[in-house]
Amino acid sequence: MWFGRSVTVILPTYNERDSIRASIESFEATGVVDEILVVNNNAAPGTSEEVARTRAREVHEPRQGYGAAIRRGFREARGDLILVCEPDGTFRGQDVFKLLAYADDFEVVYGSRTVKELIWEGANMGLFLKWGNYAVAKLMEVLFNTTSLTDVGCTMRCIRREALERIEPFFTVDGSFFGPEMMVLSILKKMRMIQIPVNYTERVGHSSVTGSHRVAFLLGLRMIALILSYRVRSWLRPGDFEVEFARGSDVAAGGRIAAHLPTRDLLLEGEESESAELEKPEPPRSSS
Repeated sequence: MWFGRSVTVILPTYNERDSIRASIESFEATGVVDEILVVNNNAAPGTSEEVARTRAREVHEPRQGYGAAIRRGFREARGDLILVCEPDGTFRGQDVFKLLAYADDFEVVYGSRTVKELIWEGANMGLFLKWGNYAVAKLMEVLFNTTSLTDVGCTMRCIRREALERIEPFFTVDGSFFGPEMMVLSILKKMRMIQIPVNYTERVGHSSVTGSHRVAFLLGLRMIALILSYRVRSWLRPGDFEVEFARGSDVAAGGRIAAHLPTRDLLLEGEESESAELEKPEPPRSSS
């Protein structure tokens, strides 16, 4: 509980079996988190067993993708203040206090991993990733003339429930570049937002995205395409983003916006094959 408002932390998981329990415990140790929600996105075997040893609640999202997992978490979360974080060991539970402190004045608080003094030894934040994230963030800042942005890929963030309800109907991305879409939508909806530095430490295990420069580069291009698409769309049809939708109308609204965005459902290497496998029709049953 944070000054009378309940707090939920959403932890999407796919390949974090060896780190998720410690991540959950780090948030529990803060004493301010009321609900920890783990979204199992076809996670590695043994992940559910690790979660079961904690007080976290687990839900399963079969549609593969970081965005799909987060969107499921948003639908399931019960808190007034909702935080998102990856349970891969790169973020520290104590940074919850930073985000919550700023949430008193801002509707959305985004984390940034590009401040040198908070990048720990062993963290996967070399020149390529640091300045790539910084450059795309500055592109967004310039195009939308918004607050100072320094990292477009940080997954640690906090949003008020009432703010989430304003942008949730517009979500379209299920893949790894959901984060920038959420940032752009919060800008277009004229929310009070800020980006603050958070600790970034060494990951437990290997990342299928940032672990490969090629995949990270492709992800960056898709982020840029998404940002440009939303910028052009907001110029051509600004009224689309001025409409307020009632909670529960996200499917219709999202479909209408998505029809004009070339970035919808683009997946990274690995995500595509996993999604295809999930969506295969069941073989016909024998009539005998």
